[in-house]
Amino acid sequence: MTFFKQDATIIGQENPKLDNHHYARDFLFKKIIYMKQMKLLREEIIPLSSKQSLLLYIIIACIFQFVLFFAPTLANQAVAQNNDLLENEVVITDSLINNEVLTKSETMDESIKRAFLPAHTDKEVEVLRTGFYTMTAYNSDPRQTDDTPCITANGFNVCEHGIEDTIAANFLRFGTKVRIPELFGDRVFVVRDRMNQRYTDRVDIWMLDYQDAKKFGVKIAKIEIIE
Repeated sequence: MTFFKQDATIIGQENPKLDNHHYARDFLFKKIIYMKQMKLLREEIIPLSSKQSLLLYIIIACIFQFVLFFAPTLANQAVAQNNDLLENEVVITDSLINNEVLTKSETMDESIKRAFLPAHTDKEVEVLRTGFYTMTAYNSDPRQTDDTPCITANGFNVCEHGIEDTIAANFLRFGTKVRIPELFGDRVFVVRDRMNQRYTDRVDIWMLDYQDAKKFGVKIAKIEIIE
């Protein structure tokens, strides 16, 4: 009877040693699980942060390198563009100044011309009469003239004048101006000399060179008397 009660007491009551052992084992098991979880957490979270840090560092380094590499180039381009703008501005300014100076100069020239020079108007040449005449040529050769070969009948010095615009004609007064379009175009000749009295309707043209006068020979052409 007594033995039965003792067993009942043992079975019916909790064993403190057994509970402590169970609690310690459960605590150890939870600790192991917790440590594994922390290890996994460190393997997942901490390396991820390192990767992010490394990636961020690489990005910052690239940006910094890009800025350092292109900043001098951009600065040089800006300076070059600024210099080009300055040069263009100087060229444009010089051109404007030169144009303004030329315009003022031309205006002053025109004003001076109007103030001091007589007004020039193109006068249409009036032909008084025309006629066909025999023509020859001569020069200041003593064999063809008198003892003053350079001086014409009206006292004009053709040698000093040096221009082939003098003719000799007995039927026109001194100073008469004529043209010979068929031979000399619009050149104007002036009557300054006389021929032998027997040539009453002939024109003799003065020339600088003897060979030119000889080559001219004898021609018949129309004369326009304009003055």
